[in-house]
Amino acid sequence: MSKEILQLDPKALWKNFYSLTQIPRPSKKEDQIREFIYNFGKNLGLETIQDEVGNVIIRKPATPGMENRLGVILQGHLDMVPQKNSDKVHDFEKDPIETIVDGEWVRANGTTLGADNGMGVAAAMAVLESKDMQHGPIEALFTSDEETGMTGATGLKPGVLHGDILLNMDSEDEGELYIGCAGGTNGNITFEYKEQPLTGDFAGYKINITGLKGGHSGVDIHLGRGNANKIMNRVLYHGFQKHGLQVASIDGGSLRNAIPREAFAHVAIPTGNGAGFIECLSNLAMEIKNELSAVEPTLKIEAVAAETPKAVINPTVLLNCLNAIYACPNGVMRMSNEMPGLVETSNNLAIVKAENGTIKIMNLMRSSVDSAKEELEQMIKSVFDLAGATSVFDGRYPGWKPNPVSPILKTMQDVYNNKYGNIPKIMAIHAGLECGILGGAYPNWDMISFGPTIRYPHSPDEKVNIATVQKFYDFLVETLKNIPVK
Repeated sequence: MSKEILQLDPKALWKNFYSLTQIPRPSKKEDQIREFIYNFGKNLGLETIQDEVGNVIIRKPATPGMENRLGVILQGHLDMVPQKNSDKVHDFEKDPIETIVDGEWVRANGTTLGADNGMGVAAAMAVLESKDMQHGPIEALFTSDEETGMTGATGLKPGVLHGDILLNMDSEDEGELYIGCAGGTNGNITFEYKEQPLTGDFAGYKINITGLKGGHSGVDIHLGRGNANKIMNRVLYHGFQKHGLQVASIDGGSLRNAIPREAFAHVAIPTGNGAGFIECLSNLAMEIKNELSAVEPTLKIEAVAAETPKAVINPTVLLNCLNAIYACPNGVMRMSNEMPGLVETSNNLAIVKAENGTIKIMNLMRSSVDSAKEELEQMIKSVFDLAGATSVFDGRYPGWKPNPVSPILKTMQDVYNNKYGNIPKIMAIHAGLECGILGGAYPNWDMISFGPTIRYPHSPDEKVNIATVQKFYDFLVETLKNIPVK
């Protein structure tokens, strides 16, 4: 199963990617992968350092005759998004990723694959250990904690790196060169409540929303996929208004940058209303599944008998919360005027958790226009302020403003055209690449992002196209050979 990928080409890249799959590396749990990369550089006899925020930097001198070329920084992030199917037993802090060659693709067995950004990291490793590749001075920058805060990029100090060109290898469509990305903001909403003892004759139920595709909250937000938190809220609101439903706990979504695939709630229904609730839930589930049938064919909405809870959320707070979540914007807010087909502004209602006197709601807002992102922040704050919640917005990171006259862009267009007979598309992405942050510390850098074709990152459906990995790597090798002189 997992070792099949060692037979794929380019073997230098796939060998390193296999090594990455064997080392647990969920965000904020990167000690093992950081140590591995640090030792990788040292064992090659290359200058290797680790900075105070956990980034690893490896320097490789120019090959003979290439010393006069501009310095290049090869950049990728060490962490991966830990997502799995509900029936998959997997501990992301201990277990390796099981890879499967599936026709033209490589995917994982019921979990995220980690091609985001393992492909970029593996490519940089292959360049560092190559003995026959032509290139100028190389610095490989392996950043930490990209997926849950970009803390590695944010903490990188000016002056540590000496290169002139940043090649970020964290994009997901081969044949496209990215020159811009969206910025983001975290929205953190809190309701406080006093648990209310459940009195009277009630029956307990567990409501389960499962079978959604999820996906990357930037790359996939325009696909119109179901949001488990929105669906759960619709079910709970209906039950509260029609059948006297009370809520003991909610657990929806797990990562801020992933479209929520599953949500669960422990509820109580007055015994006399139980049959009516189950019938109405069946009808409501049919409506919702019909609405989403084209994009979510495996959506499942069910209520199963469970222990009757002893205490529930105060009904007034619960209704305020349900109303606010109903009104909270989710999905695409606006498409870009400048780049047709690109999402400009969106929100992901990522996490809803209610237990022990606190309801926490977490959003991730993205936009390539700072003022539009600020407007969306205010919209969400206003909704939850009216409902009596506390709103805190943090973790803001800037977008990356496109530079259509970038010298490295022209070089890479020419290299690609000479090698493959066509000019790559020039794109921006509705996701948070580290380029915007890194460019703040190193404003002199000329930056491009590119990579192989990856589909459905941040979900267990994540897969990477095998043929595009070869093209991506060959393009990288040829680009390094053609970096301009100083």
